[in-house]
Amino acid sequence: MKRREFLIATTALVGTTTVHGLLSPALAQAEPKTGGTLIWGHSETTQNLDMHQTGTASTGRVLQNVHNSVVTVDKDLKVIPMLAESFEQSDDGLTYTFHLRPGVKFHNGADMTSADVKYSFERCKDPATGAVNFEVFNAVEAIETPDPLTVVVRLSSVNAPFLSRLAENGAGVVMPEGSGDIQGETPVGAGPFRFVRREFGNEVELERFDDYWDGPAYLDRIIAREISESTVRLTGLRTGELHMINDIPADRMAEIEGDGDLQVVKWFPLNWDFVNLNHNFEPFKDPRVRLAFDLIIDKEMLLQGALWGQGATTATACFPSSPSYNSELTQRGQDIARARALLDEAGYPAGELDVVFKATTNYPYHIEAAQIMVEWFRQAGVKLTIEQLTWADWLSQVWVDHDFQMSMMNFFTLWEPDFLFYSMWNSTGAFNYRGVNDPEIDRLTEEARVTLDPVARADIYKAVQQRVHDEVHDVMLWFRNGSIGAQPSVGGLDTVVHPNGSNLNFHKVWLNA
Repeated sequence: MKRREFLIATTALVGTTTVHGLLSPALAQAEPKTGGTLIWGHSETTQNLDMHQTGTASTGRVLQNVHNSVVTVDKDLKVIPMLAESFEQSDDGLTYTFHLRPGVKFHNGADMTSADVKYSFERCKDPATGAVNFEVFNAVEAIETPDPLTVVVRLSSVNAPFLSRLAENGAGVVMPEGSGDIQGETPVGAGPFRFVRREFGNEVELERFDDYWDGPAYLDRIIAREISESTVRLTGLRTGELHMINDIPADRMAEIEGDGDLQVVKWFPLNWDFVNLNHNFEPFKDPRVRLAFDLIIDKEMLLQGALWGQGATTATACFPSSPSYNSELTQRGQDIARARALLDEAGYPAGELDVVFKATTNYPYHIEAAQIMVEWFRQAGVKLTIEQLTWADWLSQVWVDHDFQMSMMNFFTLWEPDFLFYSMWNSTGAFNYRGVNDPEIDRLTEEARVTLDPVARADIYKAVQQRVHDEVHDVMLWFRNGSIGAQPSVGGLDTVVHPNGSNLNFHKVWLNA
């Protein structure tokens, strides 16, 4: 069916979803076996390999296997020990004590001590590092190491989400003392796999670390081949060139699920997508223009046309399973007439507004979504021009230089509400590349950080979501399903998806042949 015919024929959301629901693989699994090299068709290209600095989920998905954090989360997103054997928080919320596991080794052969934790935390805190999670440590007043296996972190003011932020990518990762200069090219950690090499834009090789504190992995090696073209990725799976792939092409999902010779794992959500409006671009400084652009887009139709229904529309970026989720928000329906009236009122009558939409080919469905939107914007009197960028160019132009007018992006792993709302919408947030500057959101996100009561803190985050929605700081689209396709020889697929829905952990994965 042609894309235009598909759009005309499709009028409703299809498919069912389950929050963090992992479907059982189609084929029965044998007992775990040791050995073999797993070839993984990775849907994205890795960038900076420094886990403290990297802002891309594609890189974190690989580095998840190289590094471990002081703490992590269980399947219910509850903070639990990892490199720390246990931890305590003082009643006033100002002191955190971590008791480290004895015998943890780094890939360079060194034993992990409290000095490594202190180094890692201080490296994140140092503005010169450029860590994406720097603000996690803003309130850290002192880091003490009374003995080699004890770390005491003292805060100058309450930071209620401190523990949960350490459980997320980057902030809680422990690196060997003094290793910062080499992490970007040759990362060294304490995870189940050791970094071997990377051919930029092609593949990354990892090998089993036999001294891993939680027991060695089954696989000898992982080769992560970076294949952003979904058809090529799927062909590699079908021919047996690849053992597994992530991100099964949305338009081929039903076909692959019906193939008895392949395993399929699906879960919801993998990530959330939204349309980005650069608040430093003159038209978008006017909330009437931002509202008009929201009204131009038919989110349900776009989900079908670009993503073939593999997800669910949403009015907020908050994880649906989170206590902070604002269930009262609903997306605005398409209303071209009202959008045109708002644009007229703002001084942009039909034919007067030209906007460049920068989309990355790293996500082909972003290109398709932009192409679908062109006609809707034409109907509203706006000329929308698509500029297609490689992933590296998108990161350079949009993420780093903020050189864009309109774009589209998806974010992974932002299950933790402070990480999500502070990073994305606080005026100083590390992920606020759209230039949002809303004093009310700044106030609310700062207030949440000093609110120890979890119910009260959740209510604050609900207010943040309401504010983002009311001011149309961005246009929310959908949560996307996650998926893995694999050969029948791959075992342990029920263990591979991290609770954050994005990272893949190969510690307990094996090959039967």
